[in-house]
Amino acid sequence: MIANQDGFVVWLTGLSGAGKTTIAQALEAELSRRGSRVERLDGDTVREGLTRDLGFSKEDRDKNIERVGFVAKLLSRNGVAVLAAFISPYRAARDRVRAETTNFIEVYVAAPLETCAARDIKGLYAKALAGQITGFTGVNDPYEPPLNPELVLHTERETLDESVSQILRYLEDRLLIPQVESKYVAANQ
Repeated sequence: MIANQDGFVVWLTGLSGAGKTTIAQALEAELSRRGSRVERLDGDTVREGLTRDLGFSKEDRDKNIERVGFVAKLLSRNGVAVLAAFISPYRAARDRVRAETTNFIEVYVAAPLETCAARDIKGLYAKALAGQITGFTGVNDPYEPPLNPELVLHTERETLDESVSQILRYLEDRLLIPQVESKYVAANQ
């Protein structure tokens, strides 16, 4: 473990199917390998416990992000690297978390709707596009992309290693994690 590690929050936002969870899992594994204290908070798993009482109205989505943001803030101020992978469709809710959190790094996982729909193993996009699901982010409910994220990842044209490498390089450049040799260094050379 890294002694006296500064905590931070990498907030991955984007449409369902953009690659947020996949990137967070790979980043978690690499940070753990490097000795960081790391916790991954993911939309689907958080809704099983912390926010199971919430639905998908705008108010409930904002409350979901408020709760997750509070947990992320507590963990990060105690020296934990937090990887938060949430659609978090509303800019104002993300901005509130940013304002309350030290070392907040917003990562926009940008993928076109067509790419996300093609990756959708649950068939939710097809149902939303057919009108069988209402309030589905990106189809019949808004997604507000970040205006000034620290990083933008284009997962439709980047490999997983390239996306993870960009985040690692950002964290290294800000001295939030130590620079070490890894497969992600080679991916970006």
